[in-house]
Amino acid sequence: MRVKCYQQDRGPEESTFMAATGAGVLSAASSFSPLRHGRLIHAQLQPKVSVAARESVPATVLQSSTTTNGGSHNGRLEKRSEATRVGQKYDSVAKSEGESSSSFGLKDYYEQSIGMMRSNDGGPPRWFSPLECGAPSSDSPLLLFLPELVKLIERTVRSENHRSPSRPIYLVGESLGGCLALAVAARNPDIDLMLILANPATCFSKSQLQPILPFLEIMPEQLHFGMPYLLSLLTGAPLRMVTATVEKGLLPLQQTVGELSKAIIDLSSYLSVLAEVLPGDTLLWKLQMLRSASAYANSRLHAVKARTLILSSGKDQLLPSQEEGERLCRILPKCEIRKFSDSNHAILLEDGVDLVTIIKGSSFYRRAKVLDYASDYFPPSPSEFKKLYESCRWIEVATAPVMLSTLENGKIVKGLAGIPSKGPVLFVGYHMLLGLEVIPLVSRFWAERNILLRGIAHPMLFEGSNGTIDVSAYDTIRVMGAVPVSGSNLYKLLSLNSHVLLYPGGVREALHRKTCGTSLCPDVCSRLLLLCSALHTFQGEEYKLFWPERSEFVRMAARFGATIIPFGAVGEDDLAQVVFDYEDQMKIPFLKDELEKMREGIVTLRTTTDGEIGNQDPHFPLLLPKLPGRFYYLFGRPIETEGRKLELRDRERTHEMYVEVKSEVERCMAYLKERRENDPYRNILPRLIYQATHGFDCEVPSFEL
Repeated sequence: MRVKCYQQDRGPEESTFMAATGAGVLSAASSFSPLRHGRLIHAQLQPKVSVAARESVPATVLQSSTTTNGGSHNGRLEKRSEATRVGQKYDSVAKSEGESSSSFGLKDYYEQSIGMMRSNDGGPPRWFSPLECGAPSSDSPLLLFLPELVKLIERTVRSENHRSPSRPIYLVGESLGGCLALAVAARNPDIDLMLILANPATCFSKSQLQPILPFLEIMPEQLHFGMPYLLSLLTGAPLRMVTATVEKGLLPLQQTVGELSKAIIDLSSYLSVLAEVLPGDTLLWKLQMLRSASAYANSRLHAVKARTLILSSGKDQLLPSQEEGERLCRILPKCEIRKFSDSNHAILLEDGVDLVTIIKGSSFYRRAKVLDYASDYFPPSPSEFKKLYESCRWIEVATAPVMLSTLENGKIVKGLAGIPSKGPVLFVGYHMLLGLEVIPLVSRFWAERNILLRGIAHPMLFEGSNGTIDVSAYDTIRVMGAVPVSGSNLYKLLSLNSHVLLYPGGVREALHRKTCGTSLCPDVCSRLLLLCSALHTFQGEEYKLFWPERSEFVRMAARFGATIIPFGAVGEDDLAQVVFDYEDQMKIPFLKDELEKMREGIVTLRTTTDGEIGNQDPHFPLLLPKLPGRFYYLFGRPIETEGRKLELRDRERTHEMYVEVKSEVERCMAYLKERRENDPYRNILPRLIYQATHGFDCEVPSFEL
C-alpha cells in the first residue's frame, strides 16, 4: 500500500509507505499508530525500506540488505535454510524481527510527534511515518491511518480516487479516527473505500469519557496538567507496560527485576511526554471533537456504503467496544467484526494484535474493485506462520504425522522428496473426518520444502451463513492461502503456477456418517449411552471416497500442464468415532431448523448431482474421542499432463485419467493401513516415552519401508 508524503521543504511526492499516521494522530483516548505492526507489513509484503520524516530533515529512503519474496504468486518462497522442524526454523527469523521492532519505541514516536506539531511554518499538511516500510507493488492501494482532520482526509481521498479510480482506498481509524472514517465514507458514497475501525467511538455517549468533558470545561487551567495522567490510567496502558515483562514467562529473579525497572523508567518517560503532547486545552478540544464526531457519524450511518471491518476489544476501559461493534454490524450493509476478548482500548498497540494478519485473514485486502482470492494474496511471513503454527501445534504433537512420497521411478521414500518444486502442481486426495489432516499437511510442506499449499475450500468459510457460522474462526486458512471452491479460482491458481490442494469429496467426505443398524430414538441421552457402549459394532464411513462420477479437474490441469499428485491419508479411526451424525440431527426438530437455516445462507454446490455425493449440507457431528494414534500420508507417483492437452479433450481419455487418480488415492490408503500395523509408535503412549528420552522436538520413527 502507499501514502502521499508531504515533506517540510518540498511539495507532495510519492513515497514507499505501507501505512502512515497524521501529525495530530492522538485520539481522545491516546491511541497511537501501530508502529510494530506497520513494520510487520513490510516484512510480510515488500522488501524492507526505512523511511523517516523529521523537523527540517527531508524524508530519506534507505534500502536494507534483507528482502523477501512475498510478492511471488507461485506459492513458493526463497528457501532460507535446510529442512528442519517448524518450531526451530522460524525462531531465528522471528527473533530478528523482534529485535528490529524494539529499535524504535513509543517514546521515539512521541518525540517525533512533538517535532512535527512544532513545525508550524504554514506549509502543506504532512503525512509522515516513523515505520520501516517497503516498496509497494505497482497496483497497490492506498492506506491512511487517520489524523483528526476530516477535510485533509477527504481531500486526500478524492485526489487519490481521481488519480486511480479502479483501486480501493483504505481508511484505518482508532476511536475518534473511526468516527471520522465513517463520516468520510458517508460523504463520499461513490468512492471505493475500505474502512478498518478499531474500537470506534460512535458510542461516546456511553463512554467513561463523557463525564470528563463537562468537568474539564469548568476546571481551572492550572489543574489541566493532571488530566493526561488520569486518561492514561483509564486506558490501562501504564499497568500493561509494567506487567508485560511478567507475562512473558518465568525469568530469573535478577533479570525480572531489571526488566521491570526498565519498564518503570519507560513508563515515566511515556507519561511525561504524554503530558507535553496532550496538554489540558488540547485534551478538551479533542473530547469536544469526539462528542461532535460521534453524533455526526451516528446520524449518517445510513449513508455509509463502504465495506467495513470492525476490531473490538473485550477489555476496553473507555468504550463499550464489543457492544458497539455488534450494533454497527447490524446497521452497516457490508460489515464484519473481529473480537479480541483480552485486548484493551489501544488495540493496535498490543503485541498480540497484528493489523496485517487481520487484514489478510479477513480477506479485506484487494487491489481492484472486486476481490481476487487467487492474486490478491501475500504469503505469511516466517514470524506470522510461526505464530499460526504454534496455535494448532497440538494437532501435530498428538498425531505425529508420517509423510511418505513416491519418486518418478515408483520408489516410496520417507519425507517429501518426491514432490516437484516447480508448479503448477495439483494435489488430489481423501478428506479425513473434519479435515483434520490439512493442518499437519500444510505445515510440513512449508517447513520441509518451503512450499505453500493453497487449498480449495467451501465458500461458507469465506462468506458465512446467515450469521450461523462465525467466519472469523477460519481466518487462519485464508492467511495460508485458501480460496473458495470454483472453476475460476482453480484456473487462476494453476495459471499462477501454484501448488493447489483439492478434495473432490468435499464436505460430504469430511463430515462422515455412522453406519449403524439402529438410529437415535427420541431419548437422545440414553441412546447416546447405548451407542457408546456398543461402539465396537460401528462400521463408519472412514476411508470411503465420495467423488462424483465424472472428472472436475483433469481438463483444467491439462490446460496448464500441471502435475497431478494423488495422495491418501489415514489415522482418523485412531482419533475419534462419530456417534451423532447428520441423519440423527435431522430427526430433532430444533437441530433440523438450524441446519436448514444454515443451508439457506451458503452457496450450494453440486446442485445437479443426485444422491449422497450431492449432499453437501454442513453440520458438526458429535464425536467420541480416542487415545490419539498417528496420521500417515502417502503421496503417489506424479501424473504428468504436460503435452497432453489435446489428448485429454477427449471425454473418455479424461475419464480414464480421473479413474486412475481415484484408484491411486485408494491404493495409497490401503498401503498405509497395512503398513501402520508394523509401526511400534502408532499409539501415543510409546511416542511420549520416546520423546521423553530423545526430546519433544525429535522426529519419532515409524515402520521400515
